[in-house]
Amino acid sequence: MKKKANEIVSPAMGGSLKIVDEAALLTDLRGLIQSARQRIATVANSATTLLYWHLGRRLLAENLQDERAPYGKRVLATVSQELTVEFGQAFTLRSLYRAIQFGQCFAHHEIVSTLSTQLSWSHFIELLPIKDPLARDFYAEMCRIERWDVRTLRLKIGGMLFQRTALSKKPKSVISAEITKLRDGQMSTDTVFRDPYLLDLLGLTGAYSERDLESAILREIEGVLLELGSGFTFVARQKRMSVGKDDFHLDLLFFHRHLRRLIAVELKLESFQPAHVGQMEFYLRWLDKHERAPGEEAPIGLILCAAADAEQVELLQLDAKSIRVSEYLTELPPLPLLRARLHQAIEHAREQELRRLPVPGEQP
Repeated sequence: MKKKANEIVSPAMGGSLKIVDEAALLTDLRGLIQSARQRIATVANSATTLLYWHLGRRLLAENLQDERAPYGKRVLATVSQELTVEFGQAFTLRSLYRAIQFGQCFAHHEIVSTLSTQLSWSHFIELLPIKDPLARDFYAEMCRIERWDVRTLRLKIGGMLFQRTALSKKPKSVISAEITKLRDGQMSTDTVFRDPYLLDLLGLTGAYSERDLESAILREIEGVLLELGSGFTFVARQKRMSVGKDDFHLDLLFFHRHLRRLIAVELKLESFQPAHVGQMEFYLRWLDKHERAPGEEAPIGLILCAAADAEQVELLQLDAKSIRVSEYLTELPPLPLLRARLHQAIEHAREQELRRLPVPGEQP
């Protein structure tokens, strides 16, 4: 019997011969090995993370972090020296201080246990320096949901993603409730949309048109989707909408997997104008009638413009219309300026939200 390439002849039960596809066999075996290695790595990462958490909590129980500083430092130095000799460089003094910080920042075992199945110890090292507990929790949950690698997490933190979300501009009690929903697998529009969007990757300089902006977004779609969020899926460019004898064209159409709804995007080179809202409402009604699939939520509109007046946007009460307005930046300002600008926007928005909340004992 002739043997084909990449096949071997082996005895089978009953004395007959069976042709074995060697390439297919190797593919299956490689798959089994790689799958097992991945499971082993996941378990090892989780065990490492939980180990540092337990170390941190144990050291915190001895009150070795801030109070009695000289005594605490001496004890930690001695413990670290002994552990390093016995178990290696993973337990240096710096590592123990980091474990203590970890135990302080993430106090609940259940939360750490869940996160540790998808976030490595290296992820947590990036999260620990974040001072705002709500921002830290936001990044941790988004990292888990969107499966960011360590580099992407670092980029998101450096790009001030949390401060650019609509969520950050809500009262702290609302933010905490939304993060709890994230842990339960529920994502809201306040978590998804940002302001401003950082589109410096497009490389646009000098004068350019809306069509240039649109073309650049599609040319760099991978990077743009990373900025928008991993739930976004591109659907169409210049989506044609026929109404009566006229055709209208929406700049960009996306679908968001977590929100389960279409996202209509209109690009504006000029500053936001109230007239833009009517145009977007028209598009959303058409999409709701002709493109919305069974089981989907109503479409949302995003007007991306060069600048927006916060008071104008507030007055229009666009949340009720399922419309968001955000600025985009094709050139990044200096980081301190961006940080100050976002801080002002967050404080202003939170003040407005608090004014709208009912006063205890007052009739709504």
